[in-house]
Amino acid sequence: MDCQHLRNIGIIAHIDAGKTTFSERILYYSDMIHRMGEVHEGAATMDFMPEEQARGITIASACISFPWRDCAVNLVDTPGHVDFTVEVERCLRVLDAAVGIFCAVSGVEPQSETVWRQADFFGIPRLAVINKMDRSGACFSAVLEDMRRRLGARPLAVTVPLGEGGEFRGVLDVVRQETLLFGAQEQGRTVTRIPYGAEESALAAPWREALLDALSLEDDDLLERCLTGAEIPVDMLDAALRKATLARRVTPVFAASALRNIGVQPVLDAICRYLPGPSDIPPQKAVNVETGEESVVVADPAGLTCALIFKVGMGGGRRTLFLRLYSGAVREGDRLLNCAKGREERVMRLFRMRADRRENLEQAEAGDIVAVQGFKEAETGDTLCSPGLPLALEGLRVRLPVVSLAFEPKNSEEGEKLGQALEAFRAEDPTLAVETEEGSGRRIVSGMGELHLEILADRLHREWNISPRVGNPQVVRRESAAATAESRGEFDRELGDKPHYGCAEVRVSPRERGLGVVVEFAPGAYTAGEWRPSLVAAAEQGARDACWSGPSGLEVTDTAVLVTGIRRRSDGLCTEAGMHMAAQLAVRTALEKAGSLVLEPIMRLDISVPEEFLGATLALLGARQAKVEEVDDHAGLKLVRAPAPMRSLFGFAGALRSATQGRAGLIMQFLRFDAMH
Repeated sequence: MDCQHLRNIGIIAHIDAGKTTFSERILYYSDMIHRMGEVHEGAATMDFMPEEQARGITIASACISFPWRDCAVNLVDTPGHVDFTVEVERCLRVLDAAVGIFCAVSGVEPQSETVWRQADFFGIPRLAVINKMDRSGACFSAVLEDMRRRLGARPLAVTVPLGEGGEFRGVLDVVRQETLLFGAQEQGRTVTRIPYGAEESALAAPWREALLDALSLEDDDLLERCLTGAEIPVDMLDAALRKATLARRVTPVFAASALRNIGVQPVLDAICRYLPGPSDIPPQKAVNVETGEESVVVADPAGLTCALIFKVGMGGGRRTLFLRLYSGAVREGDRLLNCAKGREERVMRLFRMRADRRENLEQAEAGDIVAVQGFKEAETGDTLCSPGLPLALEGLRVRLPVVSLAFEPKNSEEGEKLGQALEAFRAEDPTLAVETEEGSGRRIVSGMGELHLEILADRLHREWNISPRVGNPQVVRRESAAATAESRGEFDRELGDKPHYGCAEVRVSPRERGLGVVVEFAPGAYTAGEWRPSLVAAAEQGARDACWSGPSGLEVTDTAVLVTGIRRRSDGLCTEAGMHMAAQLAVRTALEKAGSLVLEPIMRLDISVPEEFLGATLALLGARQAKVEEVDDHAGLKLVRAPAPMRSLFGFAGALRSATQGRAGLIMQFLRFDAMH
């Protein structure tokens, strides 16, 4: 497939905005499925895990490929629940574009704002769909204003609703100046295009004017035609709209009701017309792991292979890697170098994914998203490349878990099986952390939220047939230096009949919250030409290793470590092991002098609630040590925003449902590690 005719897109949205329903219509209209499954019936194609079907939510991203017009589209349906935001981020890292789904009643909701910001971080162009236009209270223009105000976006209507709420019956194509009606008898498969009548022309006129005003800035010929009143060719508008979309100066917006099968096909057309192919995106930055030199990777099928692993699946007990190919080609039998692990492995099988099904491939080329089997040690974020080309692409951001559960096996046999299961789940999900308690055999599993770990427990029972005892959830804590302190560490000992020596002087100091640990060398800490790089690297690594466990026994964060000097013994002896131990000792001593500040996860709560339940909600927040920062009006509801310590929020979702008769919406997401005063 030519890169120009390939699209790699993701569907992003707040939970319950209708993205999986929308994806189901896409697959039906592109003839990938012959019957549409509904989320509320647990029958959606993209939600194939039993846990997804039971809860009616997307938990794991699912990839499927389908044809539309002259394009091949790789579609990734991402989770909407905040506990699985990292899954969204992993997918956005390898996609070229996204389609944001917004509810026509609720507008820009907290999680849709989060995933939109993630797309901003990766710099990918987007389309937006205002879904659920058939619902009572739907307002197309209000959602556009919400996008401007809350997202900083510049939405540009391409299709607008013909009626709203119960009167919604079709859309008006502002570019082609046609009314689009969708055959109810054929579940929306038949699209009838009718030139505007007088009523439709009047309704579309202000939207058409706004479109021309925005796009005339992209094309001088278009501007001249607008000023002279000349006829404007559709292909000229399409070209200007594509140019502005790729530059992220505008976001084309479409009206739809996926549940009523209205407005989906124009979005598919727009994916092909306005969103980028792999050859339209900037080259990927890479670093040669042997020389440290930076280079770029372009989408060239004839070049050397370079691919990023963005997801690992363990279905059927076999490790399946999901790859984005940035350059070259992959065939069954090829040997590829895993730069992170420094070893070559063979591609045993190559697939194109169809949600939970697979289609065997002989070859995949630059720009494509595929799955491979045969790699035993590869992990999410690793780069695979041709032997002799040791390039590492930019990986994925690390997210810290905030909640822990203790899983205690009933016997040693179950303990062994539990260890295997948790290792498999950790390979799939890098946000999981697993520790084993000495003696008891309990596994302390940390994740992104209560639901995250609840689903893990469900999968242990369903997939591995084990049901270990589960303890109460606990928060994951960190510690930071409370003040600035200095220390000197010296190591002078024989290890294995070989003398080792090292001496390091350090200063530790607190950093701003959320910045993590940094280790730096002060000017004059050592003279570059007089010290082997391996000794300097050993001192740096020793300082970092000391931060794994601080004075309180917790992982250290938000702390600056400045190495102010490294020394040799008087006879000139200095070894890597000695320097590593000396730096480790110096940092630990300095942290003890500085004092420890214990930090806990602080969560941001976004609650939407009817006004009559506002008082009960605020009282509940006060009892949970939350600090209300903002109360705003949004979509006819009160939107409350408040940070609160995670330790006080266990069971909060259930208490909120009880206090508001189930009418409150809640999004809880990690904000930072901090000390609560």
